[in-house]
Amino acid sequence: MSAAVATETHRHATPSTDYKLGFGHLLRGEWIKFWSVRSTTWTLSIFLIATVGLVVLISLAFVNVPSPEDGGPPAGTAGNPLDPLSIAVTLAQLALAVLGALTITSEYSTGMIRSSLTAVPKRLPMLWSKAIVLVVSVFAVSLVAVALAVALQWLFFDSKDFSIDVTDPEMIRPLVGTAVYLATIALFSFALGALLRHSAAALATVLGLLLVAPILFGSIPWKPLQLANPFLPGVAGQQFTQTTEQLEASASFSDVGVDLTAWQGYGVLVLWIVVVLGVAAVLLKKRDA
Repeated sequence: MSAAVATETHRHATPSTDYKLGFGHLLRGEWIKFWSVRSTTWTLSIFLIATVGLVVLISLAFVNVPSPEDGGPPAGTAGNPLDPLSIAVTLAQLALAVLGALTITSEYSTGMIRSSLTAVPKRLPMLWSKAIVLVVSVFAVSLVAVALAVALQWLFFDSKDFSIDVTDPEMIRPLVGTAVYLATIALFSFALGALLRHSAAALATVLGLLLVAPILFGSIPWKPLQLANPFLPGVAGQQFTQTTEQLEASASFSDVGVDLTAWQGYGVLVLWIVVVLGVAAVLLKKRDA
């Protein structure tokens, strides 16, 4: 009697390959995540419509200002065609500040940040990819908003000598600088969101710095506050959206003694971001999600 012995079939071992998630994959993933959220589309649409609409309406108000004989301002002081865009940007930037903060704080409120950090254990590449996607998206939409606003202003008000001369080299930096400023403000709000990790706290802080602080610092007759006012992120950054002539005119009416140039003002805003985002990056590596 013989017993059959079962022999195990020979299995060839296949080498396991570790899949490495590159930075390009992170950018693509964050791009999909950024644009798949309905709040992104709504916020950027509101910003686009509000900016263009405000420029047209404010331009209409400037054009219809009463003459000096009817009690209006003296001739030549009613404003220039770039003023409506500056005023519209001051208001419309709030939508981008909200978007910048929610880009990061929404993941903490929903708990998705744990999944993101599990996919990217080193953490910081995730932060940089989110920031890049935000800045590129906001800059592109801001350029479209500025172009539409300038085009409509020319279409409706060129016959009344109230349109921006895009062929003037002096206008290139303020127009492109407006889009750059808006993208940078969104990044600044993102940095505060990454630092504070809470939507309400980040929004209260960034809106306070952009809206409340300039009013308080400029109206309270205390010299340290008045000296600090030009270095607030919004006040300093908006220097980049004005022509050299506008900056010189503002400096002539100011008795504070601190007059930043366009590039100096933008540099101050960038410095705010470097400090806040740098602290946020350090805490991201040290703190639990």
